[in-house]
Amino acid sequence: MSAATEVKAALYGGDLFLEYLPVVSLQDHRCVGGEALIRWRRGSRIVEPLEFIPLIENTPVSGLVTYWVIDTVAHELAAWLRAHDGVHLAINVPPEVFGRGGLEYAAAKSDLLDIAYKFVLEITERGVPDKLGVDELNARPRGGVLIALDDVCASDASLLVVSQVRVDIVKIDKSCVDQIIRENWPPKKISALSSLIREAQVAVIAEGVETAAQVEILRNAGIGMAQGWFFSHPLSAVDFMAYFSAHQ
Repeated sequence: MSAATEVKAALYGGDLFLEYLPVVSLQDHRCVGGEALIRWRRGSRIVEPLEFIPLIENTPVSGLVTYWVIDTVAHELAAWLRAHDGVHLAINVPPEVFGRGGLEYAAAKSDLLDIAYKFVLEITERGVPDKLGVDELNARPRGGVLIALDDVCASDASLLVVSQVRVDIVKIDKSCVDQIIRENWPPKKISALSSLIREAQVAVIAEGVETAAQVEILRNAGIGMAQGWFFSHPLSAVDFMAYFSAHQ
C-alpha cells in the first residue's frame, strides 16, 4: 500500500483530525486568529503533518485532504468565525490544488463563501502554482480570501513566488526566527529587516516563536504577529476558542 493510499484510508476511516495554533499580536499578545494543522491518529501515535503531507503532494489525495480540512473547519469553527470580527484562520493548500475550482466548490458546500475574507490560504515556497493556479490567485477580488507565503527565509524561491503571486501575508520560517537568537542579531541587521517589511507592504507573521527574547526582537523589527509555543501549543477547536476568549 502506498503512502498516499494509506492517508486516503485514514481520511475515510476518521483517523485524521485538526488542531489549531493561535496567532497572536506582538503588540499586546491578543489572539487574532489561528492556523489549522492536520494530524493523523495512527494506532497509538499521532503522526505530524511533516511526516506524511510531503508524501501526498502532487497526488489526487492532496486535494481530498484539503477539501476535508475545509469541511472540518466549517463544522468546528464556522459559527465562531461569524461571531468574531477581525479574526482570521489559515489553511495550508498545496499548489497543485489552485486553479481547478475545487476550493470554491468545497467552500460553497461548507457554507463558507460569505466569510471567505476571514480565511488565509497558505502556499509554500517549495512549490509555485502552475499558470492556472497563479491566474486564479491573482484574479481574486480585493477584500476576499487572503494568500500567505509560508516557510519564508530570504531565499530565491521566496522571491520567485512573490514575483508571480499577489501575496497578502509573509510567514517567516522558524529556522529564521531561531537564527535571530543564535546569531544575536545586531540592531543594524534588525533595522534592515524592518525596512524590508515596510517596503514589501505585506503583513508578516513569525513562526516558531519560543522565547521572550525572540518576541522582543521581532516586535522591535516591526513584525506584527507571531505564533509558536511561547504563546500556545496547538489546541483542539474547543480549547482554541477558549484561548481566544482568554486573550482579548
